Parts: sequence; structure tokens; C-alpha cells
Amino acid sequence: MATIDLGDDPLALDRQVCFALSVASRSVIAIYRPLLKPYGLTHPQYLVLLALWDRAPRTVKDLCETLRAEPATLSPLLKRLEALGYVKRERNRADERALLVDLTDAGREFRKEAEKIPYRVVEELGMDLAELEQLHAALGRVLAATERRGAV
Repeated sequence: MATIDLGDDPLALDRQVCFALSVASRSVIAIYRPLLKPYGLTHPQYLVLLALWDRAPRTVKDLCETLRAEPATLSPLLKRLEALGYVKRERNRADERALLVDLTDAGREFRKEAEKIPYRVVEELGMDLAELEQLHAALGRVLAATERRGAV
């Protein structure tokens, strides 16, 4: 195995991957906040809708796996989305233990409006789309590496 050289100060804050990811994550989510606010949505709720627009209905278990979230975290998000009229929850008739989450007509209709959001985020970031796609691919590799280690 090759020797890893982390320079003179391996604990320098500005060299830490965890710090860069943490600050970048908060900063990007802050861009979403005013875009989602008119719809009464938080960023985590938006992620649930993205997953459902990809495929619905889904079980809560499937949503948890897709979003890498715990059921205790997801449950209040789903209740709020249901109160907003975007989703409905019901027991799976084939398996009463499973809770199905599906989009309502309003949730499906909202997708058309939500399609504008990614464009606004790219505009706000002011970065080249190819650079953002490379970043996304690199983050995908980071996620895969952490999943192999059982960190997620």
C-alpha cells in the first residue's frame, strides 16, 4: 500500500474533507430554503417528494433505504407532507405491517412546479453544469466508499 502524505499539518481545518462536506452541504441546502419556502416545504421533505416522483407508491422501509434515513426521522416528514396534501399513507393490503406512501393528485401536480428548482439552484451556485456533474459523481464515489465500510 502506498504511503499517504497529508502534508505538514494533517489536522488543518481547511484540509479536512468532513469540514468541506459539512459547510458545502449547509450552504447548498440554504440555497434551497427560499425556493421551497413558498410551498411550505423543508429540504428533507423535498427529498421525500423527489424519491416519490421517481417511483410511487413506496413503502416507508423503501423510502428509508433510498433516503438513508431512520423511520423515526421520516415519520414526521411524511405526516407533514400528508397535512400539506402532497402524499397519502395507508397500510399495504398485501402486508398490513407495511405502510405505503403515495403521491396525491396535488403531489403529482406539484412536480411540474418543482422542476424549476434544480435550474434555480444551478443559477444560484453560478457553477458550470459539467463541474457540478463531476462533483456529483465524486460524491457518489464517497457515498459508495462509506457504504462499503458500513458508515451509512
